[in-house]
Amino acid sequence: MKNTERKKLRELLIKKARIYSQPYRISDGKKFKLKRFKTDDNFDRKDIVDADEMLNITKEALKIAQEMLYAHDKYSLLCIFQAMDAAGKDGAIEHVIGGVNPQGCDVTSYKAPSHEELDHDFMWRAMKNMPERGRIGIFNRSYYEDVLIVRVHKEILDAQKIPEKSKRKGIWKKRLKGIRNYENHMRNEGTIVL
Repeated sequence: MKNTERKKLRELLIKKARIYSQPYRISDGKKFKLKRFKTDDNFDRKDIVDADEMLNITKEALKIAQEMLYAHDKYSLLCIFQAMDAAGKDGAIEHVIGGVNPQGCDVTSYKAPSHEELDHDFMWRAMKNMPERGRIGIFNRSYYEDVLIVRVHKEILDAQKIPEKSKRKGIWKKRLKGIRNYENHMRNEGTIVL
């Protein structure tokens, strides 16, 4: 395939992938309502023959985008999969990795924090696993656990060894603000967080 043909194909695949993903993008969480999304969505598009075709197109576009990310070496991509147990995170991650070169991708699974992790702030374990420039990082769960699960299981908060005054009213707003600030910082440094 000639370079001009490859470039046209790359542009077409990326354009189609953007069209397919647009309805599912969340750019401003203020207006996001999960109940607006159907769990059995059939994509309601006339230009899609079936889900397999769409998956193949988006996988090929992802492969091309990964090659460009690696060659450019100024940006990195972090994909965060956050959901309850048995929600399909592992399967979704398997599909994503199936479309990219695994040598350019790192998957980090977050379980209960270790003693070392408990001796640091709640963002520390994520910070040390951020993807390098030119690479894709995938988090199977993340620092969002510390504003979700920890709210329900107070014993986890007690184990985090933070000062008592920090555990008082407002901790969740402060942690959410810390996450937003950190993700904005990472974006400014070239890491795209999805």
